[in-house]
Amino acid sequence: MQQTKNFDQKNWIKSNLNYRKDTGSKAWIFHRISGIALIGYLFLHIYSLSSLSQGKAAFEAKMQSFSTPLFMFLEWLLFAFVLFHSLNGIRIVLVDWADGARYHRQLFKYSVVVGIILFFAMGYIMFSHEITKVIASL
Repeated sequence: MQQTKNFDQKNWIKSNLNYRKDTGSKAWIFHRISGIALIGYLFLHIYSLSSLSQGKAAFEAKMQSFSTPLFMFLEWLLFAFVLFHSLNGIRIVLVDWADGARYHRQLFKYSVVVGIILFFAMGYIMFSHEITKVIASL
């Protein structure tokens, strides 16, 4: 009779969280997380567009609710997911096709640095008019 090992979920989680992951593993995990976030956004986008079937007034009311500062911040976070997913996708292409396996750590670091710069540049573009409104009201 074959003995089976008992599956201990707490030890599995602890061992996987304590495991020192390589740069490629981290990039793979974040790529999957950003992909899932983008799929979630896709469903939200389709849901928000479904108000078009209820008429122009219902659609404009829905779009008005999406123009609040909270949704602008969430859009900025969405941009972070899109940015990481696209830059990491370019890195994957370079690693797979352009003999970039030797340089995958550097490519990951460069993509993170470029992503952070673009993320904050987009934040400035998105929120600069809100900041000027606040300054003007003072």
